[in-house]
Amino acid sequence: MLELKNIEALILDWSGTIVDDLATVWDATNYCFEKFGVAPISRETFREEFCLPFLPFYRRYLPTQSLEEIDDYYFERFNTIQDEVVLLPHAREFLEFARNHGLRMFVLSTMDPVVFERLCGRLGINHFYEGAYVGIMDKMAEIHRVIQSNNLDPESALYVGDMVHDIETARHGGVKSCVVLTGFDKLEKLRPAGPDLIVEHLGELQQMFERSLGPRAPQAERRQPIVTVGALIFNARGECLMVRTPKWNRSWGIPGGKVRYGEPMEAALAREMKEETGLDVRDIRFVMAQDCIESAEFYRREHFLLLNFTCRADATVVQLNEELEDFRWISTEDALKLELNKPTRILIETYARITRS
Repeated sequence: MLELKNIEALILDWSGTIVDDLATVWDATNYCFEKFGVAPISRETFREEFCLPFLPFYRRYLPTQSLEEIDDYYFERFNTIQDEVVLLPHAREFLEFARNHGLRMFVLSTMDPVVFERLCGRLGINHFYEGAYVGIMDKMAEIHRVIQSNNLDPESALYVGDMVHDIETARHGGVKSCVVLTGFDKLEKLRPAGPDLIVEHLGELQQMFERSLGPRAPQAERRQPIVTVGALIFNARGECLMVRTPKWNRSWGIPGGKVRYGEPMEAALAREMKEETGLDVRDIRFVMAQDCIESAEFYRREHFLLLNFTCRADATVVQLNEELEDFRWISTEDALKLELNKPTRILIETYARITRS
């Protein structure tokens, strides 16, 4: 287990780690493709195929164009939409926490230096970093310079990024690696690369740092099953709400969350549904309980006790919170055709059997 209490310096990626620029990078990339007569690719295809260093990716689609030609069109588009780039949730709080606790911070990124400075100024975060190493084609070629020129101890440094290349760069530099699920690479790509730590977002990493500063509880006390509630929410048309989250490798599932101490499970369900979807639910009915022990689909090793329900919502306007990224109202039959996580598939199949009997 990575001991965060020993970490004294953070080397931070930029795109997908500090800022949410996936949509703008994808948009600018498709703009390049269009200019060179190449068909655009979907967001999912882009995430599956984009890699760092990025030259092999562009060579696959634009084999005869020079990088200078590609950059001209890329930044022609990116510069018109760069105001869409925002800080990721929890990023500012994490940077403030790290600064207040004396952690040295450096940026290592492929981002164009001019764009980086412009975005840092607009977002008001340039004062957090001790140094920025940007415009780097291959981070593995730069990581040792970052360490040596700043007299960093690799044993007390943590590289935080969102892509396989970040994990490889950390390993090449002899530092620990942490990946967040807020960026370009999916969990299914990140986990086989062997990072030292996977977190949902920087807020979770901050919480782990905070816990590392206090006394550690006994192992048996720290590793207890987590009780959660989740539900198939049905609308007036009989459709159920499916949602997608990075925590479950972006597979489809149901909204849900943890039960608080002293909170009845039905009250917990109503609260979680409201927090995650903005929906007020009624007619809450228990369906089943499931064990979910260290599922390979989940981004970290956990033992969940899943309490599954059905409920109804009169409204259909969904307002997802930051933990979720997409939703669909869909029949249970069509839901089974989606790429569902295993507990959700079991719930829907069980519900279908109950309603048929």
